[in-house]
Amino acid sequence: MASRRVLVVDDEENIRNLLSQILRQEGFEVETASDGATGLRKASSGEFDLVLLDVRIPEKDGMEVLREIRREDPGAVVMIVTGYATLEMAVEAMRHGAFDYISKPFKKDELVVKVRRALEHEQLREENRKLHEELRARFKFEGIVGTSPKMQEVLRVAAAVAPTDATVLIYGETGTGKEILARSIHYQSPRAHGPFVAINCGAIPETLLETELFGHEKGAFTSAVGSRVGKFEAADGGTIFLDEVGDMSPAMQVKLLRVLQERTFERVGSNKPVRVDVRVIAATNKDLRQAIRDGRFREDLFYRLSVVPIELPPLRERVEDIPLLAQHFLEKYRQKYGKAVTGFTPQAVRKMRRYPWPGNVRELEFAVERAVILARTPEIWAEDLWLGGAGGDAGEERLPSLADVERQHIVRVLQHTEWNLEEAAKVLGMSVAQLRRRLDQYGVGPPAAVGGPGSP
Repeated sequence: MASRRVLVVDDEENIRNLLSQILRQEGFEVETASDGATGLRKASSGEFDLVLLDVRIPEKDGMEVLREIRREDPGAVVMIVTGYATLEMAVEAMRHGAFDYISKPFKKDELVVKVRRALEHEQLREENRKLHEELRARFKFEGIVGTSPKMQEVLRVAAAVAPTDATVLIYGETGTGKEILARSIHYQSPRAHGPFVAINCGAIPETLLETELFGHEKGAFTSAVGSRVGKFEAADGGTIFLDEVGDMSPAMQVKLLRVLQERTFERVGSNKPVRVDVRVIAATNKDLRQAIRDGRFREDLFYRLSVVPIELPPLRERVEDIPLLAQHFLEKYRQKYGKAVTGFTPQAVRKMRRYPWPGNVRELEFAVERAVILARTPEIWAEDLWLGGAGGDAGEERLPSLADVERQHIVRVLQHTEWNLEEAAKVLGMSVAQLRRRLDQYGVGPPAAVGGPGSP
């Protein structure tokens, strides 16, 4: 941490000198300022990893300096220095974005620990920023695979709504890629540098969902030994993705409606309103209009959520996208597992196109991943694809072709002879040259050629 730079802003010379001495002994570069105006000017340069700021300083009040620093750089790491008499003010400063505070008179060890913790936070924030850049590139709309008319319409609407702050409601069966689309919208929006926070409302018991969404204060219930930030606060400045919103109870629907209307809520155990700047993207696999007619979903909440509705088609309705998706996943997993698998045989493609894919894109991805892992040849064959939880054809014709049978037999013999071509050719009743032609014809190679052990 020798290169980390700290700015100390305090009107007491002895405190500035003491802080500077301790921090320099720990290997930090330190600059000081004796008043708020000078401190703000130096902090605004962006050259410091941490600002130690006294809350009571001349010219510009410390709280005002804190607010201006955070306004110019919302990610700036500021630690408050305060006397015992102003402890309440320090807590208030933390509500305005200060990372932590230390009380005067302070102990050297406590100061060093808190400074290092704050700087570790700053380092994680920078790493997170770089990760967001990578994710933004990864989740560009052109990264969503699909050339079918239905998917092109999905992408057209998503591209139009992404630059806005409009609430989006994504419809789709399980496994169609609702969260991936929501992430893509987020990373193509002005909020891309903010957090993307996802929560599955249907997977959390009703008794816990309110705490998960809105957080709680210490002592709010028996096990609440400390305060906790909820998902809405965690998503401040970014996007919250509410998956399976149709599973919310009527009571939670009322609370969510209020957040959408007022952008405020209270933590469990508190009556102090918390204001957030959050974009909401929701998703469901249910027919919410039918749920409204049945009295299970609020109509006013429905219209708040579905400012821009997007319907993701099931995979069986976009069959022309299956080969593209399969190849996309093949590339992903052959790189992950170091396999020299290059594609699919025509029979494998036909099998995938005929299968109904009840688990949609997610099921296809799992099937391709499994096939890549188990593949022994450069191409994935129909029998390599375990669909419907088994190795059967699952929609494909039941009887294998003569070529499939011959290929399987050749592979079994080669495995038995440990890929010795001369021995295999004798067993098969053909010459080595004929065997080589068959191997070329069927795209069969020794395990070493596709990342496995052994060679002929």
